[in-house]
Amino acid sequence: MYNVVAIGNALVDTEFTVSDSALAATGLTRGNMTLADTDTQAALFDTLHTHGIHPAKQAGGGSAANSMAAFAALGGSAFYNCRVGDDKMGEFYLQDLAEMGVATDTALATHQGGVTGSCAVLVTPDAERTMQTHLGASSEIDEKNVNFDALVAQNSAQNAKQKQWLYLEGYLAMSPSAMQAIAKLKAHAKECGTNIMVSFADPAVVKFAKAGLDEMLAGGVAAVFCNQEEALLYTETTDKQAAAHALLAHSELAVITDGENPTLIATRTAGTPELQYVATPKAVSVVDTNGAGDNFAGAFLYALSQGHALDECGKLAGAVASRVVAQFGARLTKAEYQEIKAGVL
Repeated sequence: MYNVVAIGNALVDTEFTVSDSALAATGLTRGNMTLADTDTQAALFDTLHTHGIHPAKQAGGGSAANSMAAFAALGGSAFYNCRVGDDKMGEFYLQDLAEMGVATDTALATHQGGVTGSCAVLVTPDAERTMQTHLGASSEIDEKNVNFDALVAQNSAQNAKQKQWLYLEGYLAMSPSAMQAIAKLKAHAKECGTNIMVSFADPAVVKFAKAGLDEMLAGGVAAVFCNQEEALLYTETTDKQAAAHALLAHSELAVITDGENPTLIATRTAGTPELQYVATPKAVSVVDTNGAGDNFAGAFLYALSQGHALDECGKLAGAVASRVVAQFGARLTKAEYQEIKAGVL
């Protein structure tokens, strides 16, 4: 049995280091993700190339995929449902998943004639990441790309350490076909006794696809991951604690990150909310924030799936995220993940 089964976008990330003025010239919203069609994505790459801005790094990406890579590298077993094209980038993406130890069904994931999605990640001197995404084949991910058998029925007597998790990526709230697949996944997960976790993923998701997030949370879930901006936007509140209380109306656990500030972990036990803060380790240097939240969620879920206390989950997640922001790229090496785990758990 897999510890966690996830569904999310399959994107090949191409990172660029850009000046503030170069970012402003693109017209993109700083710190947010913007969707683009094929021509718009090509135009952005052409513009960057014309201005002598070349890729700093290329790697497999996608929010939930980054989370699963961290989860698997730390020692958990993860399965990822996604959709890629039958092209070189698709082959690269699936191989990259396998190398990180994340299982997938390549036959179900590969769309014949499709183009694999891509994400241009523009990193400014303040280490903020701004993204433009062409979803490609991912834009039409549906139930035909999902291996429902990866979710298995569980005994009601199983403890938290033995429970399987279903991880839903917030970006998919923007895709009608994905939401149909998610509805069936959620129904199957509840039949199996599987815990459900939702990651909001990006402020743009809350701004433009809140109805989709509402559907993901409908009926209640076990856990929600978001950052402070996403939490405030979704709950329409003005402070983190009020947002946490509001999120507990939908979830038994709400984890709200806030950059280098302490993470707020809120739980609802027998109807009584409990809030605790866990300090985030200070990064040696902040180079690139791309993937920090994804890694935090993956590491937190790994520790949670292994039965660790919530403060220990927060400490591991914070340690992983602080290492990620000190480098270019959204993923660490397997050895780095293991080194961090050894120093925390």
